[in-house]
Amino acid sequence: MELIHSLSNYKSSQETIVTIGTFDGVHIGHQKIIEQLVQNAKKLNKKSVLLTFFPHPRMVLQKEAKIELINTIDERAVLLEKTGLDCLIIHPFSKEFSRMTALEFVRDVLVNQLHTSKLIIGYDHHFGKNREGNLEQLTEYSHVYGFEVAEIPAQDIDDVSVSSTKIRKALANKHIETANRYLGYNFTLNGTVVNGKKLGGKIGYPTANISVAEDYKLIPKTGVYVVQSKINNKRVYGMMNIGFRPTVDGDHQTIEVHFFDFDENLYGQKLQIELRYFLRDEIKFDSVEMLILQLQKDKKEALDYLHNNL
Repeated sequence: MELIHSLSNYKSSQETIVTIGTFDGVHIGHQKIIEQLVQNAKKLNKKSVLLTFFPHPRMVLQKEAKIELINTIDERAVLLEKTGLDCLIIHPFSKEFSRMTALEFVRDVLVNQLHTSKLIIGYDHHFGKNREGNLEQLTEYSHVYGFEVAEIPAQDIDDVSVSSTKIRKALANKHIETANRYLGYNFTLNGTVVNGKKLGGKIGYPTANISVAEDYKLIPKTGVYVVQSKINNKRVYGMMNIGFRPTVDGDHQTIEVHFFDFDENLYGQKLQIELRYFLRDEIKFDSVEMLILQLQKDKKEALDYLHNNL
């Protein structure tokens, strides 16, 4: 897959099959759109192109709002590469770009720059200044400029429409398995292992403290989760606490992972942590001894879950 930053860097004159959107989560509904895109392009011997934007438009147009995204832009690019796309264009979203009318976007971007012969979009797609562009307008413009428009209807799982919003809600409610089912893969956190207070090691549960650099990355609610990762090409499992460590007077939120049957120095390494299951809420215990007893129960429950679900 060719990765291009900014539309101005796209130089190909080959006709394209295009889809557009933020694609946060690259969930199963998104995957359906992209699958059709790639299949169409191969069948017609044309180039499959996905145009996305970063920063997310709401980061630019609603700066006062706290935006939490399922994927960082790097995570999104990795997921999209797996789909078989020919080209991913990540265009910088700005206030100036947001003022482009629907007509200007179709004419200048889709037709003159991307040489679009077919546009494949989701059922709720809007574009252009004030989100004025919709399927009806696109269809009108397609007749003027000679390209085809294909709409993908809402994709359902168990009669529930899949959307990035529903996935965020599932994560917020700690329904990890539901979120993963909608995503089509395990929700992940990518970060660097940093020095902590080393309290876990003192009670027999050493942890890797994960620092996530991107402040817009969605961090699930506080609690204890069953997780997996790949370290030195080996699959490892563990339990992760997201929270404030109230029993030992923690003063800020941390992400700490205790890997089972693992004893290696991970400081400075970048890890991808996949969430599998929510175990329990974070609790303040009356003593460290009671915390240790709970950690023993957590480990047993986590191992039982993994035994039944691997």
